[in-house]
Amino acid sequence: MATRSDMIIDQGSTFATVVTVTDTDGSVVDLTGYTANSQIRKHATSANTQATFTITNGGTSGQLTLGLNYANTTALTAGRYVFDVEITSAANVRSRVIEGIVTVTPEVTR
Repeated sequence: MATRSDMIIDQGSTFATVVTVTDTDGSVVDLTGYTANSQIRKHATSANTQATFTITNGGTSGQLTLGLNYANTTALTAGRYVFDVEITSAANVRSRVIEGIVTVTPEVTR
Protein backbone atom coordinates (compact mmCIF):
# COMPACT_ATOMS: atom_id res chain seq x y z
CA MET A 1 0.00 0.00 0.00
CA ALA A 2 1.34 3.41 -0.99
CA THR A 3 2.13 6.06 1.60
CA ARG A 4 0.05 9.23 1.35
CA SER A 5 2.12 12.41 0.95
CA ASP A 6 0.80 15.73 -0.32
CA MET A 7 3.08 18.52 -1.53
CA ILE A 8 3.03 22.18 -2.46
CA ILE A 9 5.01 23.39 -5.47
CA ASP A 10 5.63 27.07 -6.12
CA GLN A 11 5.04 27.87 -9.79
CA GLY A 12 8.21 29.31 -11.38
CA SER A 13 10.62 27.87 -8.78
CA THR A 14 13.02 24.97 -8.77
CA PHE A 15 11.49 22.19 -6.66
CA ALA A 16 13.03 19.20 -4.91
CA THR A 17 11.91 16.90 -2.13
CA VAL A 18 13.34 13.75 -0.61
CA VAL A 19 11.15 10.78 0.26
CA THR A 20 12.24 7.68 2.13
CA VAL A 21 10.72 4.36 1.08
CA THR A 22 9.96 2.00 3.97
CA ASP A 23 8.32 -1.40 4.17
CA THR A 24 5.29 -2.32 6.29
CA ASP A 25 7.34 -2.63 9.49
CA GLY A 26 8.98 0.77 8.97
CA SER A 27 12.38 -0.50 7.81
CA VAL A 28 14.12 1.42 5.04
CA VAL A 29 13.96 -0.35 1.67
CA ASP A 30 17.29 -0.86 -0.13
CA LEU A 31 16.57 0.62 -3.57
CA THR A 32 19.78 -0.61 -5.19
CA GLY A 33 18.89 -1.92 -8.65
CA TYR A 34 15.47 -0.25 -8.67
CA THR A 35 14.24 2.37 -11.11
CA ALA A 36 11.63 4.94 -10.17
CA ASN A 37 9.06 6.95 -12.13
CA SER A 38 6.66 9.67 -11.11
CA GLN A 39 4.18 11.84 -12.97
CA ILE A 40 1.84 14.70 -12.18
CA ARG A 41 -1.62 14.63 -13.80
CA LYS A 42 -4.74 16.75 -13.38
CA HIS A 43 -6.59 13.65 -12.16
CA ALA A 44 -5.79 9.95 -12.04
CA THR A 45 -7.60 9.08 -15.26
CA SER A 46 -6.22 12.03 -17.24
CA ALA A 47 -4.57 11.07 -20.55
CA ASN A 48 -2.16 14.01 -20.33
CA THR A 49 0.91 14.18 -18.12
CA GLN A 50 1.39 17.69 -16.73
CA ALA A 51 4.97 17.06 -15.53
CA THR A 52 7.38 14.21 -14.90
CA PHE A 53 9.67 14.34 -11.87
CA THR A 54 13.36 13.70 -12.32
CA ILE A 55 14.27 11.11 -9.71
CA THR A 56 17.61 10.38 -8.08
CA ASN A 57 17.81 6.98 -6.40
CA GLY A 58 19.64 6.96 -3.06
CA GLY A 59 20.23 3.17 -3.12
CA THR A 60 20.75 1.70 0.35
CA SER A 61 19.42 4.84 2.07
CA GLY A 62 15.97 4.13 0.66
CA GLN A 63 15.71 7.75 -0.42
CA LEU A 64 14.36 9.09 -3.68
CA THR A 65 14.87 12.74 -4.58
CA LEU A 66 12.05 14.09 -6.75
CA GLY A 67 12.75 17.26 -8.70
CA LEU A 68 11.30 19.73 -11.17
CA ASN A 69 13.30 22.55 -12.71
CA TYR A 70 12.16 26.14 -13.20
CA ALA A 71 10.85 25.47 -16.73
CA ASN A 72 8.75 22.52 -15.49
CA THR A 73 7.11 24.44 -12.64
CA THR A 74 6.55 27.52 -14.81
CA ALA A 75 4.64 25.36 -17.30
CA LEU A 76 2.25 24.11 -14.59
CA THR A 77 -0.98 26.06 -14.22
CA ALA A 78 -1.72 26.94 -10.60
CA GLY A 79 -4.16 24.46 -9.08
CA ARG A 80 -4.60 20.95 -7.75
CA TYR A 81 -3.10 17.79 -9.30
CA VAL A 82 -2.36 14.20 -8.32
CA PHE A 83 0.91 12.27 -8.41
CA ASP A 84 2.39 8.94 -7.49
CA VAL A 85 5.80 7.31 -7.39
CA GLU A 86 6.35 3.79 -8.67
CA ILE A 87 9.49 1.73 -8.23
CA THR A 88 10.47 -1.22 -10.41
CA SER A 89 12.87 -3.94 -9.24
CA ALA A 90 15.51 -5.62 -11.39
CA ALA A 91 13.05 -8.58 -11.61
CA ASN A 92 10.51 -6.17 -13.17
CA VAL A 93 8.20 -6.10 -10.13
CA ARG A 94 6.46 -2.71 -9.93
CA SER A 95 5.15 -1.14 -6.73
CA ARG A 96 3.45 2.18 -6.06
CA VAL A 97 5.14 3.56 -2.95
CA ILE A 98 3.87 7.13 -2.65
CA GLU A 99 0.74 8.93 -3.81
CA GLY A 100 -0.91 12.23 -3.09
CA ILE A 101 -2.06 15.66 -4.12
CA VAL A 102 0.16 18.37 -5.57
CA THR A 103 -0.96 21.94 -5.08
CA VAL A 104 0.75 24.43 -7.38
CA THR A 105 0.70 27.95 -5.99
CA PRO A 106 0.68 30.81 -8.53
CA GLU A 107 3.79 32.81 -9.31
CA VAL A 108 3.37 36.58 -8.92
CA THR A 109 6.85 37.89 -9.74
CA ARG A 110 7.93 37.13 -13.30
